[in-house]
Amino acid sequence: MRTETEEIRDNLKYLSLLARDYPSQAAAASEIISTQALLKLPKGTEHFMSDLHGENEAFVHILNSASGVIREKVDIVLGDTVPEGTRAELATLIYYPNEKLPQLKERCADEEALEQWYSETLLRLIDICRLVSSKHTREHVRACLPSSCGYILDELLHAHFEDHDKDLYYGQIVGSIIENGRADKFIVRLCELIKRLAVDKLHIVGDLFDRGPRPDVILDLLMRHHDVDIQWGNHDVVWMGAAAGSPICICTVLKTTLAYHNHGMVEDCYGINLRHLQRMAEQFYGDDDLTIWMPHTDTARGPYTPGMLHRCAVMHKAITILMLKLECQVIDRNPDFKMQDRDFLRRINWEKGTVMVSGREYPMRDMSFPTVDPADPTALNSDEKVVLQKLVQSFRQSEKLQQHVEFLYAKGSVYHIENGNLLYHGAVPMTKKGTFAVERFEGHAYSGRALMDYCDERARRGYFAPEGSAARQSGQDFLWYLWCGKLSPLYGRSAMTTFERLYVEDASTHTEVKDPYYTWYNEEAVCRRILAEFGLPGTSHIVNGHVPVQEKKGESPIKGGGRLVVIDGGFCRAYHEKTGIAGYTLVYSSRTMSLRTHQPFESAEKAVNENLDILSQKNILETENHRILVEETDEGEILREKVHDLKQLVRAYQLGWIKETRCDDSVW
Repeated sequence: MRTETEEIRDNLKYLSLLARDYPSQAAAASEIISTQALLKLPKGTEHFMSDLHGENEAFVHILNSASGVIREKVDIVLGDTVPEGTRAELATLIYYPNEKLPQLKERCADEEALEQWYSETLLRLIDICRLVSSKHTREHVRACLPSSCGYILDELLHAHFEDHDKDLYYGQIVGSIIENGRADKFIVRLCELIKRLAVDKLHIVGDLFDRGPRPDVILDLLMRHHDVDIQWGNHDVVWMGAAAGSPICICTVLKTTLAYHNHGMVEDCYGINLRHLQRMAEQFYGDDDLTIWMPHTDTARGPYTPGMLHRCAVMHKAITILMLKLECQVIDRNPDFKMQDRDFLRRINWEKGTVMVSGREYPMRDMSFPTVDPADPTALNSDEKVVLQKLVQSFRQSEKLQQHVEFLYAKGSVYHIENGNLLYHGAVPMTKKGTFAVERFEGHAYSGRALMDYCDERARRGYFAPEGSAARQSGQDFLWYLWCGKLSPLYGRSAMTTFERLYVEDASTHTEVKDPYYTWYNEEAVCRRILAEFGLPGTSHIVNGHVPVQEKKGESPIKGGGRLVVIDGGFCRAYHEKTGIAGYTLVYSSRTMSLRTHQPFESAEKAVNENLDILSQKNILETENHRILVEETDEGEILREKVHDLKQLVRAYQLGWIKETRCDDSVW
């Protein structure tokens, strides 16, 4: 057992580096005091969202409202003495200050009425802001304040009224703000500060892309968020592969995008050039019957002209056939994927017009394959090669897409553990017997946590391995496998039946059998075993996305005796009819963990104009028997280690082993 001085001596190199930040005993001791005080504050609120699928307006509203947390704070502060309509209006102002503020000002009949409204609104916002800032240190709140008005807001939030009258003091400052024409700026800043302080951490449990219109808007907002982590979904990794320049991933994301008539986002927001694809598509497929290739459309996002639908459908068919060729090539390169039965272009009987699926022969719905040579069905013709080359170049050169994907790699992972919660998008692959499924990749066997760690590492190769290297090719192929592979933790189904849904009428071939995990996760003992696999106690929780919960059929999002909660309830508009709701979110505060069930969101415009919130139901999953403090969290563990190191630094100063470079008792 080493003595304290022996431990300090062994750590002198590190302590010398720490001394650069704390160059005196007083500076180190002051930091110890403030850090130990921070440990006694309540844990910050965590907000969990999943399966956003490009639904930017609903995402923005859920983010702004913190799944109802903001409205709860408004109701606590204003109470029942303030009418419901006024509270709803103030909540909308906090959600959308730049849009709502002009409307509210227009209602004021004259200058005097406007000043009265300004004063009342500013005072109410200050009170709400004081409430949401109560679990933060003053230093943290100061750091969140804008420099232009930070001093004044700091005074308003932290003034003490033992020595002066509150109404007089507030009235003087608020009156001066209004008199000097700064009321609008202060209202907007207070609204943003309330939202910033109400939620400490945001967890996104996968699938930001596809189906919805603007995943780029969601990612732009996430990149500006103060503290976010992302657990990759299968729709995310295939976009990551596309950004890396993987031809198969590029074709896959374009096929999905065109299937939902969302190629305008790809062209306008990411600058992807589809001109060459459209020309090739019209050349080979322009006169085909495109009935089965028509995109899924949303009347609320229309209108769609026949010409628009034709252009989308013809590109949809062209990119799908190109994708099917590349799938065969990837399957050939990777026997480890065990997907040899998915090379459908080789399973077509070109004379009979049939295809073999799972050992049975089925008639094909479309037999027009002008770019496919039956003798060598996976070979690309010269036009397809040019199109693919141009697409790879366009995806690689999209500055915005590269920024978004680099962010996904920096903030993302296959799974995440924080404060006793295990977060992942899809599944921990299992066998029918309830054991962790074992798969072999690159000569090694993986299961459970080791499989998910391997998937994370190989996914990063696809983007970061050297250009032209075998490792980069391997990583990009694996990103596609994570999208649709049988034992992909991000997919969790037997197969992606894209080919069958398009080409085979028989619906029995369309079934995507769920991994046994989705049966076993109803058992509490299995959920506890999964938690143990990741080093967590059985009292922890698993937060899962990916498979929409069909609440309209009576399915519950709470599984395994409360150990697991699924928060994909159909955020995407395309799922609303199937699930009966518009998504779940989870809120974990210092007192409770609560599941929020949301009804469909109409539009941001309607929310602003009519003060319409997303109708939500709050379900308390767990109530703590005491208020959780920072010292009980993962952050608290880091802070305790920091205090330990700082105490060693103070002792090293006292022993004279490290010399003070600043002697300044004023920090006390």
